[in-house]
Amino acid sequence: MILLISDLHLEENRPDITRAFMHFLETRACKAQALYILGDFFEVWIGDDAMDDFQRSIASALRRCSETGTQIFLMHGNRDFLLGSSFCREAGCQLLRDSSIVNLAGEKVLLMHGDSLCTADHAYMRMRRLLRNPLSLFILRHLPLQTRRKLARKLRDESRAQTRMKASEIVDVTPSEVEAVMRQHQVHTLIHGHTHRPAVHQLVLDGTPARRLVLGDWDRQGWALQVDDDGLALEAFDLA
Repeated sequence: MILLISDLHLEENRPDITRAFMHFLETRACKAQALYILGDFFEVWIGDDAMDDFQRSIASALRRCSETGTQIFLMHGNRDFLLGSSFCREAGCQLLRDSSIVNLAGEKVLLMHGDSLCTADHAYMRMRRLLRNPLSLFILRHLPLQTRRKLARKLRDESRAQTRMKASEIVDVTPSEVEAVMRQHQVHTLIHGHTHRPAVHQLVLDGTPARRLVLGDWDRQGWALQVDDDGLALEAFDLA
């Protein structure tokens, strides 16, 4: 069994989500061959050197799960793209490139966070290119902690305000970009998060059936994609 999740947005003031994740680790993930976390695992991450007690407790829980034999893979999201090797060593997980191809149920599958597919949101894409530039990443990692905290709060507040004002189709993935990326990687199954719109979309790609599976965010309920001998199944569950 393999499990995929995304968009937990873990933070100390949402203990319900933290408790649900800890329970998920102990009851399901520790029995899995692998756990893939496809970005926005944390609500905000300003650098491995800024880890607090809450974030270290999450790292410890991941480490305990990995020590049972579960391989844990972590992908950057738009909220936690500064997660680095120090956290991964402490958590016993491997950082996964966005995008990555893996084998699931005997099929080559493309995994992404999903924000890079939202090409109609031109303002966001410009900001993404700026923040992900290697020089920008270097500068961000070397800013004083207090400056990084202020910048993170500012970016998060602006993102929430802008998202509320944008049309729903702008903040969703662009269909032509989805098709282009799938063609580029020569896959017929794409799995991503980011949009908070869990669904299984059936596609036709160059005359061949294809599919796009969207993982849900953890808020009023949790979401996981389970891969086993029966195939791929997207399911919701109660956070309680």
